[in-house]
Order: sequence, then C-alpha cells, then structure tokens
Amino acid sequence: MAAGFVLGLNAKAYRNTGSYASPTWVEMTNIKDLSLELSTGEADVSTRGSSWELMASTLFKANVTFNMIWDPADATFAAVLAAFLARSVFEVLVLDGSRTVAGNQGLRAECNVFSATRNEPLTGALEAAVTLKPTRTTNGAPTWFTAA
Repeated sequence: MAAGFVLGLNAKAYRNTGSYASPTWVEMTNIKDLSLELSTGEADVSTRGSSWELMASTLFKANVTFNMIWDPADATFAAVLAAFLARSVFEVLVLDGSRTVAGNQGLRAECNVFSATRNEPLTGALEAAVTLKPTRTTNGAPTWFTAA
C-alpha cells in the first residue's frame, strides 16, 4: 500500500471456480471500473415525542458493479453470462489488493447476477455492465474477508 491510499488499478476482484469450503480464486482481469457499494436498510424509529425523523440501520446491503469487455472467449465473461442466464450463484472476492498480501480486505459473497447490460459505444469496444448482489445459499451470509 502506498502512503495512505490504494490506487483503483491495484484493487483485485476474484471469482471462485472451486467450492465454498475449498475455494479456487481466479482473478477477474477483464474488469474495468468496479464499485463495491456497502449500505444498510433503514427503519423509522420516530415517535410522536420526537420532532425529528429518527432512523436506525437494519440489514447490510451490498452491490458489486463493474464493466468488462464483451468477449465470449474470455472465461470470466462466459462465467458471468452463464450465471446470469441460469440464475445461478457466482461467488466473488472483491479486495483492495491481492488476496495473498496480509491485511488486504473486502467482501466475499455468493451472488446472483442481476444485470449484464451490453453497451455498444460508437468509438469503443462492446462492454457488459454487470451488477451482482448477494443471494441466499447454504453457506450463509456474505463475510468481510481480511487476507492473513
């Protein structure tokens, strides 16, 4: 890590080609810009005695969005598209650096692919704009991963 910051190009995203218990993490190198949105739901806890709307956080939420070159020959692109078409689980590890460097951290989640929008810019390559969201599996909820 550089002096107090990490460049986006040094962040890493991986997909699991193994099992949950024995993962095989493959770096997704066809990704361009990626966003990891972390938030919570909201519950209104206001009362008649309060003069302000009062809120409490509820369940955690995560969205992983990224763009990738539309390339059916690319294994990651093919896996994303296949997971979308089959409505199957696509497990990711989205970190602020390499998973092999102690202290790097991010989200590990089994997701569904909710969109794989094809963009066709006049002066650029075809791209897929992908949205992943955690889904229910027998392995439980997403976890915050820290490399050891």
